[in-house]
Amino acid sequence: MNVTYIQHSGFSVDFADMMLVFDYWMGEITIPEDKPVYVFVSHAHHDHFNEEIFEWERSGVDIRYILSDDINADPAENRILLVPDEFCDLGNIKIKTLRSTDEGVAFFVSIQTSESAQEVHIYHAGDLNWWHWEEEGTEYNQQMKEDYQNALRLMEGEHVDVAFVPVDPRLEDAYYWGIDWYMRHTDTERVYPMHMWGQYEIQDRLLCQPETAPYRERIVKVMAS
Repeated sequence: MNVTYIQHSGFSVDFADMMLVFDYWMGEITIPEDKPVYVFVSHAHHDHFNEEIFEWERSGVDIRYILSDDINADPAENRILLVPDEFCDLGNIKIKTLRSTDEGVAFFVSIQTSESAQEVHIYHAGDLNWWHWEEEGTEYNQQMKEDYQNALRLMEGEHVDVAFVPVDPRLEDAYYWGIDWYMRHTDTERVYPMHMWGQYEIQDRLLCQPETAPYRERIVKVMAS
């Protein structure tokens, strides 16, 4: 399994017999022609969705799109629209969606690949995060906390091989609350920060944050090429 950071919240996960792409917005990516490609879009915000992804199928690639139902896409056999709290079985790929605390969904994906006898589990949060904005006031922020923690109860205790979770510097001192709650309530082997708006230095702060000590070695720093 080869994980590549693209930009912002965009990642590809490459196996010998398939590739997964999550929340492509911008950046360089090579779409393979010799194996199936599954493209996930968590919601329609411009920093998570680029219509360019639909150009990738023109070369005849075996490609399937798994889209939040707020994506305005023309109907096609290879486009699957999912609502929050839905389950989709594609055979060797099984998908559960979680309700976002912003727009759209988060994805929990279980994959049966030729490289492993056991399923590989991948979590991509999209914009499911503990959003805490001081200007919104106490009532809003308390509701956001509850909504985030309730959404992640579906992940409680789950084993996750690879997770992609927001670490947004715009949240100031609350930037790490979402990833911290996630890591303390799941069994995640590797977590990749995302949604950093190019401020990659926030990762160094995260690695020095006292609260991250129990899982610090499982945080994987990223940097755009």
